[in-house]
Amino acid sequence: MGKAATPESLLLPSLTPLEGKSGDHDALFERIGDARFVLLGEASHGTHEFYRERARITRRLIEEKGFDAIAIEADWPDAYRLSRWVKGESSDRNADEALTGFARFPTWMWRNKEFIELVDWLRAHNETRAQRNPGTRKVDVYGVDLYSLFASIDAVITYLDRVDPPAAERARARYGCLDHFGKDTSAYAYAAGLGLGTACEEEVVAQLMEMRQRALEHARGDGGSKGEELFHVEQNALLVKNAEEYYRSMFRGSTVTWNLRDRHMADTLASIVQHLDHQLGRTSKVCVWAHNSHLGDARATEMGRMGELNVGQLVRERYGRDAFLIGFTTYEGQVSAASDWDAPVERKQLRPALAGSYEALFHGVGVPAFTVLPDRDRHLPDVLRRERLERAVGVVYRPETERQSHWFHAHLAEQFDAIVHVDRTRAVEPLERSARWHGPDAPETYPFAV
Repeated sequence: MGKAATPESLLLPSLTPLEGKSGDHDALFERIGDARFVLLGEASHGTHEFYRERARITRRLIEEKGFDAIAIEADWPDAYRLSRWVKGESSDRNADEALTGFARFPTWMWRNKEFIELVDWLRAHNETRAQRNPGTRKVDVYGVDLYSLFASIDAVITYLDRVDPPAAERARARYGCLDHFGKDTSAYAYAAGLGLGTACEEEVVAQLMEMRQRALEHARGDGGSKGEELFHVEQNALLVKNAEEYYRSMFRGSTVTWNLRDRHMADTLASIVQHLDHQLGRTSKVCVWAHNSHLGDARATEMGRMGELNVGQLVRERYGRDAFLIGFTTYEGQVSAASDWDAPVERKQLRPALAGSYEALFHGVGVPAFTVLPDRDRHLPDVLRRERLERAVGVVYRPETERQSHWFHAHLAEQFDAIVHVDRTRAVEPLERSARWHGPDAPETYPFAV
């Protein structure tokens, strides 16, 4: 009798080793085909190889498939400043300076050596593109997250101060209900959630409606196209409205706020492509960088069973086969993460994956790094349809509560269209490194903030 096939052996025909060669992702690109959304995940916010492989894929998407923008899990105003720099439109002297807007914890998520290399490449690419084809729209960077409540308020008022001072005064009056909290979102969440103060919902909605009317009138007089700056300001007004709802809802439970946040990210992505389509006069293409937990289809995970949705699910529902979802995994190594929220970044030891997990299965294959490719109908191997554990490390890593804090059940074959696995990984290098990052591994602690 022949030897029974193991799960590892069943995976082998679908694997493409990653060897650092230019053609590593050729087969993956064939499977991506004409998708207009490529979602590039990560199992942690602090792993060098995840940033490296996402950058390699992104560069090829821009050069070979004509992708127009990168949308990142970051605040809109911070990404707008970066976008202006990569397009040669800002006074920032270099990429480091353009990234100083990313000052909110966790700063290392975008202020790191690996991401700055992509940013430098993108600036050079845009310059070369402009020289060869003057007037061609440059590749953009957008933030899709919703934490920048007060920075977005400042952006709206600054714009209106310049173009319409009476409208700026109306905006100040409407947003003034938030001034009582001294730009402390947690204080607003506490007061609104417990009914201790007047919620600002009506005021921020009224301001959004006025900004949308302004944008509509501009578009009518400009051939149906919004200017880049007006689009930026309108999105900030929308962000204020959604962020206010997010903070007001914090006491209603994590599922409510998670869904508000991911709906905002998916809706922002939809607004970006609608804007780009008008600007370009064709169907635009965008790649998205965010955590696996946002970009893998929630319906295939424990999250979905708890009532949570996410960007990956919403993009699949809205765009079907125009979306291609790529997850990233690792078995062990090091990771840049904090021991608690708002604590210094540390270089931590990532524990070996738990038995019975997808990461342990991939480790057993014995290939240091590889891509698991789907067939031409985007079906991943059947061995990945069985429910297994999957790891998620956010900006906080607490290995002392490893199982409770960082693992959930999933069906990987339904969650993603392809998987990139690097068995042993190292920590992403922050531009500002604390003594804890430089030193030996500190005592590890906990959760899961993604």
